[in-house]
Amino acid sequence: MKLHQAQVTGHNLFTGYGEGFVEINQVRHEGALIITGDEVQPWQVGSFAELTPENFAALLPFAPEVVLFGSGSKQRFPHPRLYAALSARHIGVEVMDTQAACRTYNILLSEGRRVLLAVMGQ
Repeated sequence: MKLHQAQVTGHNLFTGYGEGFVEINQVRHEGALIITGDEVQPWQVGSFAELTPENFAALLPFAPEVVLFGSGSKQRFPHPRLYAALSARHIGVEVMDTQAACRTYNILLSEGRRVLLAVMGQ
């Protein structure tokens, strides 16, 4: 599915998504990723069942105000102890399926928010 072009230039925006991939600025990416307005990099995670507190603590250096967690094709909630390091620093964590997380990320970024999307590989 293609997303409508947002009016934010010079930032990483989701332009599409599908089974097993996301498209950022019209470039296809697969696997687990960390996406901010300025960076796209691999997120060193295994499966959903293998998530650890360290996986979420690795998001702290990006200094987001909100973290969106894209859990794949279905919404799956990680245990709050896994993202406790983010909560302790008053960083909001929202859990969504990946498609909803991509759309929400674009909206928050267009509002000037310091948003980070941590997306599981499909």
